[in-house]
Amino acid sequence: MPPGAGKRGRAPVSGRATALDRLVGGLLAADGVDPVEIVAAVLVLLNVALVARRSVWNYPVGIAAVLLYGWVFAVARLYSDAGLQGFFLVLNVYGWRNWAANRQAAGTVQVLRLSNPARLAWVAGIAGVAWGWGGLMHRYTDASYPWWDAGIAAASVAAQVMMARRQWENWLLWIAVDVASVGLYANKGLWPTTLVYSLLTGLAVWGLGDWLRARRRQRDKRRGSA
Repeated sequence: MPPGAGKRGRAPVSGRATALDRLVGGLLAADGVDPVEIVAAVLVLLNVALVARRSVWNYPVGIAAVLLYGWVFAVARLYSDAGLQGFFLVLNVYGWRNWAANRQAAGTVQVLRLSNPARLAWVAGIAGVAWGWGGLMHRYTDASYPWWDAGIAAASVAAQVMMARRQWENWLLWIAVDVASVGLYANKGLWPTTLVYSLLTGLAVWGLGDWLRARRRQRDKRRGSA
């Protein structure tokens, strides 16, 4: 996470706390804002920050977040996103085991990459699933923005799988997902989540840079030991 403020920002601690209290209090008092959504949003921010640092502890935080968001999205009639949380739960358990085993074997979580054919296959798969799932949601449910929602869901699944497998390309998808999600959730009036996804875009850019630097360090280390 970003470092603390400098000398000019350290003194008025009570002022910062008061401002934070006003922000949280305003969100809780806003019409239609669910406190559960606020808690889930904070957990997501913490989760992504931990992922960017390649900390295995991102997974228990992520599991708590997906359980809460499953309820939030179901209430908002974003059924693709709600159902997606169950899949994310499974992937979080899988990723937790994968990352923990890799850290135990290598001393740190190693960053991998996709081949070019695999990248093309993922893009085609995301487009196909989004088109098919969006059509089903449009025809058989009262889902809001079915193709938009389905596209985000499909890309999120792909990104989560790549993240569990420690492939750096997951961040490219997360950036696209976060940007698309800002518009969708704003249209649904999920304001804490809209704010979170705006912040997540920046965190995803940070995560991409951090993972690419780690990948370069791994490559340099292999060359040095050759």
